[in-house]
Amino acid sequence: MTLALIDYGAGNLHSVANALKAAGVADMAITADADVVRRADRIVLPGVGAFRACIDGLAAVPGMIEAMEERALRGGVPFLGVCVGMQLMASEGEEFGTHAGLGWLPGTVRKLEPTPQARVPHMGWNDVVPVGEHPIVLPGEAYFLHSYAFEGGGVVATTTHGQPVTAAIGRDNLLGVQFHPEKSQRYGIALLERFLAWRP
Repeated sequence: MTLALIDYGAGNLHSVANALKAAGVADMAITADADVVRRADRIVLPGVGAFRACIDGLAAVPGMIEAMEERALRGGVPFLGVCVGMQLMASEGEEFGTHAGLGWLPGTVRKLEPTPQARVPHMGWNDVVPVGEHPIVLPGEAYFLHSYAFEGGGVVATTTHGQPVTAAIGRDNLLGVQFHPEKSQRYGIALLERFLAWRP
């Protein structure tokens, strides 16, 4: 099994790579090569920072979006988006203007509204509450750090930060998590272990 961890200049690459190694990945390519992604058995898209910068960075890698679509959307290999990598799966994001995402799941990434009980950014440990059953996302506590959140279809799990907030989205072989598995200690490593064993 070859796992492609996509390198497009979006931040938390090496901490995600270390967490995947801890979860048992034996053959991982940290790559900006679309051809490597086309041959991968699993794909992970990390991401930190602003939606626009991330989608622009991804689009700037020759053939990468097309390779992801070929392998994940049409080829059916398991795909995991992490934090902004999850947000990019949406139709659009509203950070620094409205920008088109990958459009894999219908929805918009919007700024969280602060409340007297909940500051923005949403930072720290929160419960992950699945919406129905999912083979990868189980109940537990994970580490969040974000100011924007997904609103739309395909919600797999939620959390609460003054209001309900999307914690994970997905369909078929696609999964995205708003929290950081690489910072979520045992819960995060266990989630990655389940992703590595996933046969959607």
